[in-house]
Amino acid sequence: MSWYQGAFFYQIFPDRFFRSGPPGQPAPAGPLEPWEAPPTLRGFKGGTLYGVAEKLPYLLDLGVEAIYLNPIFLSTANHRYHTVDYFQVDPLLGGNAALRHLLEVAHAHGVRVILDGVFNHTGRGFFAFQHLLENGPESPYRDWYHVKGFPLNAYTPHPNYEAWWGNPELPKLKVETPEVRAYLLRVAEHWIRFGVDGWRLDVPNEIGDLEFWRAFRRRVKGANPEAYLVGEIWEEADLWLKGDLFDATMNYPLARAVLGFVGGEALDQELAARSGLGRIEPLQALSFSRRLEDLFRRYPWEAVTAQMNLLTSHDTPRLLTLLRGDVARARLALALLFLLPGNPTVYYGEEIGMEGGPDPENRAGMVWDEARWKGEIRETVRRIAALRKAHPLLKTTPYARIYAQDGHLAFARGPYLVVVNATERPFLQDFPLHGHFPRGGKAVDLLSEAVCFPQGGRLCGPELPPFSLAVWQEA
Repeated sequence: MSWYQGAFFYQIFPDRFFRSGPPGQPAPAGPLEPWEAPPTLRGFKGGTLYGVAEKLPYLLDLGVEAIYLNPIFLSTANHRYHTVDYFQVDPLLGGNAALRHLLEVAHAHGVRVILDGVFNHTGRGFFAFQHLLENGPESPYRDWYHVKGFPLNAYTPHPNYEAWWGNPELPKLKVETPEVRAYLLRVAEHWIRFGVDGWRLDVPNEIGDLEFWRAFRRRVKGANPEAYLVGEIWEEADLWLKGDLFDATMNYPLARAVLGFVGGEALDQELAARSGLGRIEPLQALSFSRRLEDLFRRYPWEAVTAQMNLLTSHDTPRLLTLLRGDVARARLALALLFLLPGNPTVYYGEEIGMEGGPDPENRAGMVWDEARWKGEIRETVRRIAALRKAHPLLKTTPYARIYAQDGHLAFARGPYLVVVNATERPFLQDFPLHGHFPRGGKAVDLLSEAVCFPQGGRLCGPELPPFSLAVWQEA
């Protein structure tokens, strides 16, 4: 079993996590946006990779086993999807030395680190595009981009070159050009050999050549066979998970299912629809379970257990905002994430109840004032992550539905029975077990320490509070 099957991932937007450490070179002179001020599209708050390293004790206490960093390379944007230099960590984040420091500190504690790879497009400041901008059709880098005419209209709303979603700031690379492929594959290998543990790949479906991604996999796995490759695919991903492309994808279909089941009438459908989540269908337990079962059957088991299971990300509204401030539902949604096959992935700040709508509201500075935390959410994540770590079979065993009716679901993960009450009323845990717990002895809820004695093939457990779950094991 690979390290990335079942690992607890924590996603960090580096500019917004924590300011710390020496300034990168060349050092900024300011101004930085005030940490507590509402985030803006263009402002920088000054978080660094030294800051991530300094807060590693916080992450370890939460139970984090791997970090996914949004882009860190030199860029003119706070989110750094506008790459200027793929071989240089942005000086605002501390430069290459800061990444080296973070990797050393993280690896010393058994925590892995993966980077965000943006290979479909560059920023306008990337050397090849600047060369083209300055020299026009005479530039030797003409075939690095899809150019439709000269001079380039790089600073108008209507670029005369292919750009990501028509945004002139993001010229699309011509990946079919051999020199471009060779450059990108060199980048892929370079950072793996530097010590990073894998890549999250931005919009890989917008690079239409699957052979490029096969070559990418060969190059990365050749440098480190244990490196993790996860693609940003928003829908079902059968094509990508056959073993020749990615190890996993960002599991947005699972996110939609969990939000549809737990969110119910509290879910802000309109807000979700304005993001990449799209319309989220409200689900009762049976429909939810069938949706999960379909996802788990679609892919090889190695891929299912490696999927990046998330609820939210830098591309969606925040969890508590989607749930209109309902803390109980947020706790249940996060807890459920840890009890399904795959990698539970938490976007920074969701564990303390940060709120925010669409970009840039969902990218605020991390709140470090504990008085402002919704501590009960964090404690739920901390406890359920610890439970998962103490019971490794929760990472490896298949999902099997036992009971599903209305907002009540029970499913087996190997020897464990998870019971979910996604309603606002207590639920008496008395239902048929269909052969689970065959010994008929005592069972213990690993979360509440409640005890029950299954009888007549039924669980016969106590009432489960609204929007909560239990994890039963035969004693």
